[in-house]
Amino acid sequence: MKQSGLVELLGIDHPVVLAPFGGLSSVDLTALVSRCGGLGSYGLYGYSPERIGEVIAQVHSATEAPFAVNLWLPTGSEVSPGGADLSASREVLAEFFAELDLAPPEQPESFLPSFDEQFEAVLAGGPAAVSFVYGVPPRPVVRRAHEAGIVVMGTATTPEEAVALAEGGVDVVVATGAEAAGHRAAFLRDAETSLMGTFALVPQVVDAVSVPVVAAGGISDRRGVAAAFALGASGVQVGTAFLATRESAANDAHRAAIRSTPGADSVLTRAMSGRWARGARNRAVATIEAAARRDPAAIAPFPAQNWLTGQFRREAGRRGAGQLQSLWLGQAAPLARFDGAEEVFAELLAGLAQ
Repeated sequence: MKQSGLVELLGIDHPVVLAPFGGLSSVDLTALVSRCGGLGSYGLYGYSPERIGEVIAQVHSATEAPFAVNLWLPTGSEVSPGGADLSASREVLAEFFAELDLAPPEQPESFLPSFDEQFEAVLAGGPAAVSFVYGVPPRPVVRRAHEAGIVVMGTATTPEEAVALAEGGVDVVVATGAEAAGHRAAFLRDAETSLMGTFALVPQVVDAVSVPVVAAGGISDRRGVAAAFALGASGVQVGTAFLATRESAANDAHRAAIRSTPGADSVLTRAMSGRWARGARNRAVATIEAAARRDPAAIAPFPAQNWLTGQFRREAGRRGAGQLQSLWLGQAAPLARFDGAEEVFAELLAGLAQ
């Protein structure tokens, strides 16, 4: 019942969801997954309301099929520019700015745009679904999304979080195992104590809630899809395998890291953003972590650290300097074998047949 409910709820043909990549989403990939019959997703972390409107309009122009966008919920722990001491972090990162011939950046008036303004832009854009990370969306947010005909999806890293999301009125729970790439969106407990693997997490979430459950983390091929459905999932969300394709916004250095990083070698680190996230350990991560062992202030709180490293990461990305980028990837990276997103989608569909 849950499985058919997901497809009908989202208006899609196949229960395959593209993971939303904060900073690495592309209109091409989002639209392609939706045209294939899945749910394309676009991550809007840090986007201004104006840019959100432009991106949603571009996806609408690229496909008439349903798609989702993703927002980060404020947790209340975010530091403001006036409350952040970045001196220790700036000292550690100075070598990276110098290497890229960049002047150290001036502190901005704000590290992040207003969530309320972002959400208004999403409502105006009219995607089929909006997904949230880092908490339960407030009741007025859920209500207004529903009034606009937008499906609400929430992200859980534990069964307890899944229950909180379902009680908060979300329509779909994405159960994200610790294998997954990118940020760990735990919100009831510390991310370090919420590291449940997908195989343990999904069936417990399925048992705990009555809404459709989408399995995420470590799913890259037909075997992962078949396993997720055997665990009771209503759908799958796939990130790293799609991130490795030419249609994503990842550059060649990032794709090379996905191809070459053994499953056991990805790391959880706060180095690049100030929050725990899974990716490859490159020179930037190793340098920052070493400095933080000497002085914890070397990693500024979120979102200050993310803003500061972002000032050189953008230039590193333009130059293909992988050692200075955030190389997000999951533990199933060695299974990301395809260069084209349509090939990835076909491989995942083969798991549904099983």
